[in-house]
Amino acid sequence: MRRKLVVGNWKMFGRLARNKELLAGVMSGVGALRNTDCAVCVPYPYLSQVQTLLQGSNVAWGAQNMSHHEEGAFTGEVAAGMLQEFGCKYVILGHSERRGIYHENDDLVALKFEAAIKAGLKPILCVGETLEERDAGVTEEVVARQLDAVINRSGVKTLQQAIVAYEPVWAIGTGKTASPEQAQAVHAFIRQRVAKLDGQVAQGLCILYGGSVKAANAPELFSMSDIDGGLIGGASLVAEDFVAICRAGK
Repeated sequence: MRRKLVVGNWKMFGRLARNKELLAGVMSGVGALRNTDCAVCVPYPYLSQVQTLLQGSNVAWGAQNMSHHEEGAFTGEVAAGMLQEFGCKYVILGHSERRGIYHENDDLVALKFEAAIKAGLKPILCVGETLEERDAGVTEEVVARQLDAVINRSGVKTLQQAIVAYEPVWAIGTGKTASPEQAQAVHAFIRQRVAKLDGQVAQGLCILYGGSVKAANAPELFSMSDIDGGLIGGASLVAEDFVAICRAGK
């Protein structure tokens, strides 16, 4: 049986004092959880602080992006090896904001995925469609293309070391949420697509839902058979809300 996983994506939010208070509340609230894994993915400058605060707790941590290069003259970039030195377990790759705002295409995301796996990090691969794509009826085509880019480059077996997060772009930061049935349908599609290549990998694949997940809708979303947890944006910045979502995983 797959364990539930709830990951907070802080995006470009955080301050030292605020982070300390937030994480204290999270650790206190999820300390007794045994059947749900919890993690936070934070801005690069706070990795040292988060490593210090979370060391020895049951909350893991990671980054929100990384370069596909190991090192070199790439001003402003951060390599997987650097993330490792701060104890990162996870790294978010292909988030819709990276794809949309910073024009990261499928091939670049696949290169980053390959580099993360090589470095021993656990990539959280984000896939999902825009509102225009959903309205055009090409949701499955878009998600398949994004997923296939990674599988074609690194092989389906590498998904055993990764997480997939379905995030409908139209439901991120908009207050709109895919219905549990809508989300489940896409999660099932992802699992079935992987199963065509390797049934065992598909069975064990953790697929998160990301898109305005709140404490109020998390229980119903997480009750769907192919939804294994959530990638949480705004609600991960409020300890009480994030803890409630983590508890919904049980």
